[in-house]
Amino acid sequence: MAPAAAHPAALRLRLLLSPLRSRIPAPQTKPAAAFGTAVTSAKVAVNGVHLHYQRTGEGEHAVLLLPGMLGSGSTDFAPQLQSLNKKRFTVVAWDPRGYGQSRPPDRDFPQDFFERDAKDAVDLMKVLQFKQVSLLGWSDGGITALIAAAKYPSYIHKMVIWGANAYVTEEDSRIYQGIRDVSKWSEKARKPLEALYGYDYFAKTCEKWVDGINQFKHLPDGNICRHLLPLVQCPTLIVHGEKDPLVPRFHADFLHKHVKGSRLHLMPEGKHNLHLRFANEFNKLAEDFLQ
Repeated sequence: MAPAAAHPAALRLRLLLSPLRSRIPAPQTKPAAAFGTAVTSAKVAVNGVHLHYQRTGEGEHAVLLLPGMLGSGSTDFAPQLQSLNKKRFTVVAWDPRGYGQSRPPDRDFPQDFFERDAKDAVDLMKVLQFKQVSLLGWSDGGITALIAAAKYPSYIHKMVIWGANAYVTEEDSRIYQGIRDVSKWSEKARKPLEALYGYDYFAKTCEKWVDGINQFKHLPDGNICRHLLPLVQCPTLIVHGEKDPLVPRFHADFLHKHVKGSRLHLMPEGKHNLHLRFANEFNKLAEDFLQ
């Protein structure tokens, strides 16, 4: 486990300037179609809510992209929607309930919100009539993917996760508290989410997320989904950016140890948003693993 920061002011500066800018990309224009296949958007009723998703590609292999905290398909996965092989894959990027365009309802964080997202994600793909899917899950989306793979093993073919954790430590909690007040974020970090949500919803939901994720710290061993890891049966690739300031390396090592047969791939220059900053490298890594 990495040591706690010795200088809170330095930690705060690092949190507000470096990871937040890297975690939240600037708004992307809709990607151009590749292989003559456009990115389409729609909403569909799933488990009592209307979930928004984007879809592209014409391949037999269905892949679901699961975004991170406050994220959506369009803000979190533009390079993947644009560039993943559209002949080999059918790619779906969803907005979990309360995020992106999957509103109403407003986002809330009961203790089972990750399990709820996992069921929503799987049921969305079943409504779209995919018989089996692979998962690409980033950050909170990686946690959701782990739970989905554990609870619906026959439905999940393969899985790639990065920036995810199976439990919450005191160190994690300090990092979360550092991003609680969005008025202290850099302007570059705030703008995309203000544009997506409006300032009030953005600020309120960030505070609710911090409270929601911190509730796991009070459970035995800070448990989110560590008890489910032995149930994961699908081939799993865990990617970790060695310069990720939001999710310490020990989380990736724990996942690798407890997900049977998993592979761990380290990106020395990667931060939390490694799939955006190093999109070509990440996309090739994911495609090679999924094929």
